[in-house]
Amino acid sequence: MNSRGMPSLVALLGLLAVAGYQNREKIADMLRGQGEAGGRPGQPGQTGQPGQQGGLGGILGNVGGLLGGASAGSVVSGGLGDLVERLRQRGQGDAADSWVARGPNKQLSPQQLEQALGSDVVENLVQRTGLSREELLSRLSRTLPEAVDKYTPEGRLPSAEEADRLS
Repeated sequence: MNSRGMPSLVALLGLLAVAGYQNREKIADMLRGQGEAGGRPGQPGQTGQPGQQGGLGGILGNVGGLLGGASAGSVVSGGLGDLVERLRQRGQGDAADSWVARGPNKQLSPQQLEQALGSDVVENLVQRTGLSREELLSRLSRTLPEAVDKYTPEGRLPSAEEADRLS
């Protein structure tokens, strides 16, 4: 299974790595095509970190270009499903299941996450986000448990419609 066949997974991971779960409203706006990628009308879109050309909006646009108009809910729902399945197939099902279920979230080290995601997904994300491999994996290992937990409040993967309401 390569990353080219899983645009929702790559997009979700890329968006979380760049913007983090705390910027989920900006991510949802970008996926819906509202205003500048990364900002609402009247808000600056250039909220990137030092060293990121084009700011957050430009990077979100690079990652979001994978989706071809998909809704935020379908990206979250599909991406979460792909992520959990990939982690299960690669020996990290306990961690993935802990993120979905109610209760404490098991942490994965950046190295464990890289092994579970696979080099194809990680390389695709490095290219699309402009983040270094180390920074990407560090951010995802911190962000993924919380994001998956928040997007699965019922202890299961949401449908696209449910994920739209959570975005």
